[in-house]
Amino acid sequence: MELNEITISRAIVATQMDLLLDYMEMDVAVVGGGPSGLAAAALLGKEGLKVGVIEKKLSIGGGMWGGGMMFPRIVVQEEAKRLLDLFGIRSRRYDEGYYVASSVESVSKLTAAACEAGAEFFNLTSVEDVMIKDDGRVSGLVINWTAVEMGGLHVDPLTLGCRYAVDATGHDAVVARLVAKKGKGLEVKGEGFMWADRAESRILAHTREVYPGLIVTGMAANAVSGENRMGPVFGGMLLSGEKAASIVLEQLRG
Repeated sequence: MELNEITISRAIVATQMDLLLDYMEMDVAVVGGGPSGLAAAALLGKEGLKVGVIEKKLSIGGGMWGGGMMFPRIVVQEEAKRLLDLFGIRSRRYDEGYYVASSVESVSKLTAAACEAGAEFFNLTSVEDVMIKDDGRVSGLVINWTAVEMGGLHVDPLTLGCRYAVDATGHDAVVARLVAKKGKGLEVKGEGFMWADRAESRILAHTREVYPGLIVTGMAANAVSGENRMGPVFGGMLLSGEKAASIVLEQLRG
């Protein structure tokens, strides 16, 4: 078969534009495609919700790709091993209460699980503002191409509507900071020093709705609450994503 370059281009543009139009309104916008965001997206999509994952980088996976200092291995503690098993991620016991898994397999299978659950991905897309109207809750995200942000260009953005937004942007807590910056009653305290045990043990308490319509998960949750960081141990990330999903489901389905 002879390849037609114009047909190939039309196929890409037409199908992606149809998808973008469809996702101008969604149930849940997950901002950040790291481990907590992927886990939340997969679990929410599995429940039949319309979920979009907005990722500013080209690739999905966040800090999990690099493992620890570019050694492609991650550690997950006993409490979260059931989530490795749920997503089909192989692991081996290293010591009592600690399991080691491939960072590459982990990201790949979390991403695949989100895709299979129906979540759609919008990569190379940055969130530059939020939409808050008279009801006083986050009801949409203002987006632009990441290249526009990187180039410092003045290009007006577009808006995506959502019933809930999940800030899974990691250390930067991007969405929460946007709300806090405009004096909307939210304080982002910033993360503390490395203290894995403390950070992991408290992350679920910090995973919560911090502003109407906005839930923080993963390191964004710790950053908002002024909690410590934990390094390449990812059990808390997965459990936090699971909790974020459960909060959304509870609120939307009562």
